[in-house]
Amino acid sequence: MGPQTPGEQPKLPIPGVVNIIAVGSGKGGVGKSTVAVNLAISFAKLGHTVGLLDADVYGPNVPLMMGVRETPYAQGQRIRPLEAYGIKLMSMGFLNPGDKPLVWRGPMLNSVIQQFLRNVDWGDLDYLVIDLPPGTGDVQLTLIQTTPLTGAVIVTTPSDVSLEDARKAVLMFEQVREPVLGIVENMSYLEHHGEKLYVFGQGGGARTAAMMRVPLLAEIPLDPKTREGGDTGKPIATQGQSAQSDLFTALAKTVIEKAEASKSRARPTMTVAD
Repeated sequence: MGPQTPGEQPKLPIPGVVNIIAVGSGKGGVGKSTVAVNLAISFAKLGHTVGLLDADVYGPNVPLMMGVRETPYAQGQRIRPLEAYGIKLMSMGFLNPGDKPLVWRGPMLNSVIQQFLRNVDWGDLDYLVIDLPPGTGDVQLTLIQTTPLTGAVIVTTPSDVSLEDARKAVLMFEQVREPVLGIVENMSYLEHHGEKLYVFGQGGGARTAAMMRVPLLAEIPLDPKTREGGDTGKPIATQGQSAQSDLFTALAKTVIEKAEASKSRARPTMTVAD
């Protein structure tokens, strides 16, 4: 993290939270929330304490995908997060359930995001995964400019339209001097009778990662069971060992490796006087 510029808000750590991983995308519809949910669950399967913050306030999907329909409650001045599959959860979808649209302007959205970050009793977490809204707007910028991220994971599909927006997302994080841990190519291909069908094109994620000089973290194929898991509140990463579940476990291990490497590079060099 570089030096703070005049007028820039300080980045305040969240007490008890060791690593903050932002999952973003340049556009909607690429499976960003699916990746965020299954990544968080995979962290927990690897033995870590995990929280998941659904910061996509206009389209919160985490309650449906995690199968939680309760309402959080306050305890003193703090909000108690809900839990599912061992993950602590917070989402606007818990406070504004159903199909009622949220018609708020930027300042109100920024305020509620800060409440979710600072006033939720997250406790001690190894990883807090933040499911960002798609795009590069005000909510995303405010969150990442006030929160010391360990790094960002950018989700895209192989299509040229998605890749163009993914590059913008990578550049956004670079402009605010936050590390991009890498790119996840979602919906890479569809397996049909042993053959890989490249529905949205082939190799776009790898080419974009090379162009942006960031790692390609994973290529996740289209899979009906992954969609069914998200729709029924039983994410694929919770459903025992399978090829798709194993891919998310491998992704979690890779993200942990990249996060630790990023933190090591960010630490100042210590010298010992003779």
